[in-house]
Amino acid sequence: MKITKDQLKGWGACRNGYEWFLRRFPDGEAEYQDVLNALADDDRPSDAEWLMNNAGPDREAVLEVEVIADCKHLFAAGHLVINRGATVHGVLRAGEGIEAGLGIKAGEGIEAGLGIKAGEGIEAGLGIKAGWGIEAGWGIKAGCGIKAGEGIKAGEGIEAGWGIKAGCGIKAGCGIKAGEGIEAGWGIKAGWGIDAGLGFGVFAGLLIRLAEWPKRAQVIANAKPENLVSGWWFDDQPVDTKTEAA
Repeated sequence: MKITKDQLKGWGACRNGYEWFLRRFPDGEAEYQDVLNALADDDRPSDAEWLMNNAGPDREAVLEVEVIADCKHLFAAGHLVINRGATVHGVLRAGEGIEAGLGIKAGEGIEAGLGIKAGEGIEAGLGIKAGWGIEAGWGIKAGCGIKAGEGIKAGEGIEAGWGIKAGCGIKAGCGIKAGEGIEAGWGIKAGWGIDAGLGFGVFAGLLIRLAEWPKRAQVIANAKPENLVSGWWFDDQPVDTKTEAA
């Protein structure tokens, strides 16, 4: 997939970004991934994000690496596969999905057009966002918000400085803690407690009919969450209850 100077003009690129492209690629065109690599190398994350927003994902591209270490930013036009782990000081973003055998850590944000999956933990200094689900073998932690178009699942805890929002369910082996509310289209299940933040609510079952709440919108934790606004809570929590929480 190519990026050309004519495309950049059509998308309304700023003068500074357009001139940068011509300096870097005098022929006036380059492979999408090569442009993203150059933007990362030159510490231009805002321009890389702008390009990805306008060009969209390269659905045929797969960038596979053994490990990502001591990297400022990394942008993948399509699917990103990391055989081991990833540590990025700035932004980590893929047009399609992100998959890592070990953990994923970014000093700023982590974003994927599809899902994010890690064998160990997922941690971002800012937000974590996925068009599909987010899944970690260990914990998931974000300095800002966590948002998934589908479910959020962690073997340990889930923590966000802002809100946690999932189109489907939320499930954590330990606790779930947010600074600005928790929302789930289906159920919410925590091995420990559920804390939405002072003055904020816990909303489960937002996409489930009321008649189906007892089965598909269960809220399960070691204690009833404060400010539980929606979802099905059992006063006597069933030990082996199965819930659509992820």
